[in-house]
Amino acid sequence: MIRALKRIYSTPDLKRKLTFTLLMLLIVRVGAFVPVPGINGEAALNYFKFVTKGGQNLLQLLDLFSGGAFGQMTVVALSIMPYITASIVIQLLVALVPSFQREIKENQEAGKRKIGNWTRVFATCLSVFQSLLLARYALQMNQAHPGIVVHELFKIQAFGVPWLFYLIVVFTMTTGTLFLIWVGEQITERGMGNGISLIIALGIVSQIPSAIGLLIKQLNLGSQTPGQMTLSSIIILSIVFVAVIMGTILVIQGQKNVPLQYARRIAGTSSESSKGSNAHLPLKINYAGVIPVIFASSVLMFPATIAQLVGSTTGVQWLTQLSQTLAPGTPVYTVVFVLLILFFTYFWTATQFKPDQIASDMKKNGAFIPGVRQGKPTEQYLESTMNRITLIGAVSLAFIAVLPNIISKILKVDMSISHFFGGTSLLILVGVILDTMQQVDSHLLMKKYDGLMKRGLSRQR
Repeated sequence: MIRALKRIYSTPDLKRKLTFTLLMLLIVRVGAFVPVPGINGEAALNYFKFVTKGGQNLLQLLDLFSGGAFGQMTVVALSIMPYITASIVIQLLVALVPSFQREIKENQEAGKRKIGNWTRVFATCLSVFQSLLLARYALQMNQAHPGIVVHELFKIQAFGVPWLFYLIVVFTMTTGTLFLIWVGEQITERGMGNGISLIIALGIVSQIPSAIGLLIKQLNLGSQTPGQMTLSSIIILSIVFVAVIMGTILVIQGQKNVPLQYARRIAGTSSESSKGSNAHLPLKINYAGVIPVIFASSVLMFPATIAQLVGSTTGVQWLTQLSQTLAPGTPVYTVVFVLLILFFTYFWTATQFKPDQIASDMKKNGAFIPGVRQGKPTEQYLESTMNRITLIGAVSLAFIAVLPNIISKILKVDMSISHFFGGTSLLILVGVILDTMQQVDSHLLMKKYDGLMKRGLSRQR
């Protein structure tokens, strides 16, 4: 490990990228402690803990992805979730509207810029809408627990509405989300790894110490009376923890190698193959990585959050029932979550994997799959093969995502603990780390170093 770090920091370009990434993530983490002007973050956090009570609660899941910023009502309380929701909607529109697809094919760079602009505009609108709901929710919390909102802000009203408070909350939280989007894009372009995914992973990592502290507290080691958790529960959670990590690595890195052959060329009186006999085309079992899990969580949280915040502030019964039905850990939530993972796995694979382009490139290079003709038959073969292995990857991903929630419900373990010993959080965390390590690995191999994940390559040369 020490030798790997030396190789990293001996490469100036890689050192610069990693340093830039760490500095930007540090800035993001600082923003999680900057409260919205006029809101007492400590009082809001105390009330938040009282409301959640450690159960399977949607607000607790939101606080997890925001790294604790949601519970304290800080400037980045919305985290990056509006951007992810906007990205999903725009991607669906691009896939469903043929004119968008033609425009992107004609000019990919201009198409990507246009999609990026649309996503940012829609994310801004979602941030304004969600921050309005949070401002209203903060007023409701202040009625139940005075002191959360500074009293002076109530003096400036119009038609009985504290418009200055709404303006401050909307402006600061929307600005915080836009800042996170900018940071994520800067990390992707100038740093190492996917910036948006790294911001989500950072929020998850920041909550690990509190989860460990709660775990120790529930063991009740300082007393002879049994705690809420037993040694057997710890052992089962540890086994699930290791199994989820191993399963995530196998699903993300697993691939099917499609054998390839190349047309022989005539050299004098003999023929020779232009490529080696062991050539193959790798097809990933899970082409989308952990993106389906992130998308599925975002899609479920968005309507459920609106229903919970609006229902709690207006007293609309059906919205309250909807938020309870879609609460993490309920049967409806689990079923919908699994279906969304399956859908987004196929959706992302269909939008990113291009069998027609691969078949065309193979034909140009004189490559073919044994027993399959070049052109359209090769395209159909690749598409059908990818569909079959994607099903395996999607089902495996969904199973890994929901397994710890089922076990934690049987063992009656606190949600804030179960999320770190498996399930969505650990799945995202492991996937993001693997993706970042692969990018670091590719940079090292380009500089003729051994990679972090593949050893001994230089010795074999």
